[in-house]
Amino acid sequence: MDYLLIFVDTLTGTAAWVWRNIIFEVPIVENYFWGLTIISLAVWSAEILFPWRSDQKLMRHNFWQDAWYMYFNFFIFSIMISGIYQVLSHMFNRLGIETDSLTIIDLSSLPLILQLLVFFILLDLLQWCTHVCLHRFQILWRFHQLHHDTKQMGFAAHLRYHWMENILYKPMKTLGVMVLGGFEPEHAYIIHFASIVIGHLNHANLRLSYGPFKYIFNNPVMHLYHHAYHLPQQHHHGINFGISLSIWDYIFKTAYIPESSGRVVLGFNGDDNIPTSFWRQLFWGFKK
Repeated sequence: MDYLLIFVDTLTGTAAWVWRNIIFEVPIVENYFWGLTIISLAVWSAEILFPWRSDQKLMRHNFWQDAWYMYFNFFIFSIMISGIYQVLSHMFNRLGIETDSLTIIDLSSLPLILQLLVFFILLDLLQWCTHVCLHRFQILWRFHQLHHDTKQMGFAAHLRYHWMENILYKPMKTLGVMVLGGFEPEHAYIIHFASIVIGHLNHANLRLSYGPFKYIFNNPVMHLYHHAYHLPQQHHHGINFGISLSIWDYIFKTAYIPESSGRVVLGFNGDDNIPTSFWRQLFWGFKK
């Protein structure tokens, strides 16, 4: 009964938090709903003004479905799954497993900016590892295929992904918090918005490579090849797995950028089997 109350209270509490974001009761600098919306409009405006592929339509293929996925994954699904996460958290606490149980690095003595930087780097490495697994293991790749069912790249494709990926990435974020003792998660909104900006730009119809900083930060030119239909023979599982940082791909020899024309066929072998209906896509990946 206790777990049922925890589930319901968390579910209703998360829904109320989302609503407070929408009606501006959450400060704009911490407002996840309007932060996502403003960043999306800004990057879309850049695509309109400075398109890399000038012949690509403004309302490209799957534009509105991709836009819907942004809000579904970040808010609607978050409401639906929040109660389960909180119940699991209480169960782990009763077993003596708490957020500081796996602390390896204590950040409490560091300035906030350094705490955020260390958290950002560690989290990105964990997400890079998760992303590699999504490509290398067939059981995970089936879910990740939905993200790669993108024939024309644009900013909204950033958050076009199967809801199961939320479940797969969440433990990595939790692990990052547990490893970094002293880190205050309430400041994570800064990392959240920085990641959205970088992710939106990575998928945008913009020719950006950041010069020498391309070896540190992921970018549209590099990430376009991650979505390429034709992969190099020595990297048949995929290339350019970086989320926000590209440095991991250069370290682990998975970086591949043969040219920068932007004329790349996107997708994967079998992408014509992905259903076009959002509701049918929700169940994609559970059947071979």
